[in-house]
Amino acid sequence: MNQHHPSRRNAFKTIGGISLGLAAASGGFLATTTSARADTVSAAGLNVVESDESDPRMWYYRFETPEIGWNPAVNVLLPEGYRDDGRTYPVLYLLHGGGVGQDFISWDRSGIRDLSAGRPIIIVMPDGGPCGWYSNPVGSNVGPRNWETFHMEQVIPWIDANFRTFADPEGRGVSGFSMGGFGALKYTAKYYGHFASVSSHSGPASMRRDLGAVTHWANVTSAAVELGGGTVYGVPWNEARVSADNAVENIESYRGKRVFLAAGSSPDPVNWFDQITENEVRLGQREFRAALDEAGIAYEAHEPDGGHFIRPDLVQRDLDGTIERLRSAG
Repeated sequence: MNQHHPSRRNAFKTIGGISLGLAAASGGFLATTTSARADTVSAAGLNVVESDESDPRMWYYRFETPEIGWNPAVNVLLPEGYRDDGRTYPVLYLLHGGGVGQDFISWDRSGIRDLSAGRPIIIVMPDGGPCGWYSNPVGSNVGPRNWETFHMEQVIPWIDANFRTFADPEGRGVSGFSMGGFGALKYTAKYYGHFASVSSHSGPASMRRDLGAVTHWANVTSAAVELGGGTVYGVPWNEARVSADNAVENIESYRGKRVFLAAGSSPDPVNWFDQITENEVRLGQREFRAALDEAGIAYEAHEPDGGHFIRPDLVQRDLDGTIERLRSAG
């Protein structure tokens, strides 16, 4: 682990790849109710078409939105006692990885309920598409897939309108795994006034290294799985979009924020695609860290053994650090 406070001187896996989905696959939360809450507040063009608030902590919503060509969903994990305690809470937006079958339930399958037990924070887990790359694509042949607009202009305002949240950057963090870690870094870079804490678990931080490997992979996987042959960044690339999304080209966006990074440091002895994926992630995060060092921006970095998968101990450490950085529940 590197708790760093620097001076101013100083084709991957098929469909998943760098956007690999979660490794764990136990449990999950699905809706059983087909009508929305009567008292849900509409916000930012979202219409709730399905909801379930029967679980004490995990509440579920499915939305109709013109930004997505199907009805995406969100899981909202609440702290114990939220329904009755009247307190206001910070919020962590937790983004899933990529690949077929990865969605708003993925973090629940990986154990986030247990990891967050007893912790005073609301955790929001939205759909992001199997290979949506948390972006508005340059082109789509399957209808709208504007995941960036859905999250930043619709989901966040809807959460603030319907839950007791601190609706300011000091009350929000964003984190994710793999493609979701990329999304967390990207959203923080492009939307400076939204998040006080950002975390990337095995998420790419450099889009132009190795001849643009990450950007190529975003295009390939989005075309194959998400967009019916369309791409996130275009062919040739829309260079302005790449630069806007690229963490290493937006270093000043991370100043004054809590930054948490994790990437595996050793080859996966079984899965060579995971080995290639995590190697690219690790090298990109090192490039990002070097740029943070040069700018004098603090961060916490980890390079544990192993390849491209979620590490619950680091997720819990990160969650506790996020809570410490954000406004306290009150």
